[in-house]
Amino acid sequence: MSTIVNYSQLAEHGTAKDCWLLIGGKVYDVTNFLDEHPGGDDVILSATGKDATDDFEDVGHSKTARDMLTQYYVGDIDPSSIKEDKAYKPPTQPVYEQDKSTEFYIKILQFVVPLAILGLAVAVRYYTRSPS
Repeated sequence: MSTIVNYSQLAEHGTAKDCWLLIGGKVYDVTNFLDEHPGGDDVILSATGKDATDDFEDVGHSKTARDMLTQYYVGDIDPSSIKEDKAYKPPTQPVYEQDKSTEFYIKILQFVVPLAILGLAVAVRYYTRSPS
């Protein structure tokens, strides 16, 4: 009979000296494998103490890598102890209104100021020209 691991127990093993991963509903103690991992230990440490199934599957591990997991097997996760992830809710931000932004006014001024100077120069030239 396999050991049943509570999710909170898994979370307690989240360091380089005590590294457990949850992959496909099974818990693995991969502490001794950290130095051997071809992708470096940082990859594993970023997923330690939590469900690493997606991380493991996204990489596309070989059959050999999957077979290696058996030597690190601790037990099965207690499904009732897994907290439901809340759906991602992006932070609310004010609606960006381009016409009311400072950048918009600066862009307008970058066009209007040179045009005004040019108009002023033409006007000065026109009014100060001596009649012939």
